[in-house]
Amino acid sequence: MSSNSSYQPGDHHRQYAPSRQPQTATSVSRHVYRHHDARGRDYTLVHAGRQVRIGPVAFWIVVGTFVVMGVWSLGTGTYFAFKDDVLTRLIGRQAEMQFAYEDRVTELRGQIDRITSRQLLDQEQFEQKLEAVSRRQQELERRTAQISGEGGAAPRGKGKSAPSKPTPLSENGDSSREPKSWFAWIAPQGGLEGRLKKITGALDSVEQQQGNVLNALKEDAEAKAKRIQTVLAELGVDLGKSHDVTGSIGGPFVPAKTVASTFDKQLSLMRVARAQHDRFSTALAAVPVRKPVEGDIDMSSPFGQRMDPFLRGPAIHSGIDLRGDTGDPVRVTAHGTVTIASWQGGYGNMVEVDHHNGFSTRYGHLSKIEVKVGQKVKIGDVIGLIGSTGRSTGPHLHYETRVNDSAVDPAKFFKAGTKLGTMGDL
Repeated sequence: MSSNSSYQPGDHHRQYAPSRQPQTATSVSRHVYRHHDARGRDYTLVHAGRQVRIGPVAFWIVVGTFVVMGVWSLGTGTYFAFKDDVLTRLIGRQAEMQFAYEDRVTELRGQIDRITSRQLLDQEQFEQKLEAVSRRQQELERRTAQISGEGGAAPRGKGKSAPSKPTPLSENGDSSREPKSWFAWIAPQGGLEGRLKKITGALDSVEQQQGNVLNALKEDAEAKAKRIQTVLAELGVDLGKSHDVTGSIGGPFVPAKTVASTFDKQLSLMRVARAQHDRFSTALAAVPVRKPVEGDIDMSSPFGQRMDPFLRGPAIHSGIDLRGDTGDPVRVTAHGTVTIASWQGGYGNMVEVDHHNGFSTRYGHLSKIEVKVGQKVKIGDVIGLIGSTGRSTGPHLHYETRVNDSAVDPAKFFKAGTKLGTMGDL
């Protein structure tokens, strides 16, 4: 409180008297007094001889306003003073965020591109593998056709059968799908690799089955050839050069350009065995090991020495007599050519067939001859009918087997034929 001013409590009407001493403008610029009355404390502002009395609330409002204005002015001045730095930092921060975002977007795009490229590569590799599997399936189908052309079914008793057409790629009855359709069809079903392994396993199984069939056919042909060869040897048949299954062949040597597959080797071995069997079977077809009459053999007179039915003395029987009824068919027992078809004394009506390789057969006492000289006959052809012509006591067939024009016991040939027929070689 200035010394040039006085304040009397309770005096609300007394005017402020300026000091007698002269005052400067600075000293009288503003004076604030507290005035007390019954209502509370008041503030008096004095300036140039003028005074304004205000309450405490208004006073502090004014003071607060000035404080706020001062802070605002300070903040505004600071902003204008440093706004360039602030804007620069904000722009820099924004640029950093943008660059970081662009880098992240670029990284994600790179990941997407890598994933897409990997998927395309996987699909391309899968399509290549699928194409290889398709080629293999076609090859197996070709092999199946070859096996079918070679006799197809595996021999009985081997427990194997000819492989069916391999179709592991056509499980739904459609093997003409495009690679993309295959990719879309197989991908969801356990993955590409797993599905391809399953298909490859099916093809492996088919290929193994084909190999088993070829081996079975080869073994069966070799076994049959060996049995026929053994029987022919027992009969004294000398095939000579016919044992060479390659036959009379030749030509210039031209080396193979490709290495034969396992299947081709198996097929070749099977064909060699088949050729050997066919050669022996051809030789066997000219050997009279079959029965000339139907049904079981009912022999009335054996081969060799016997009592002559007319002279009642010892005699040599050059064949065997087989009972039968007049008119029963007589069948040729091997391939050959008719050399005699006429009346031949004691034989009566007789047919002789030359089977080559030194073998021939005679059929006597026929009631009727059904062939002519020079006629080619095959196994089972009817050459005449049973009768009792010539030197005969009743209807029967006189049957002879001759080797190099010498009579041999037909029972030996029947026994060999029975042995081969039981094993299915006839």
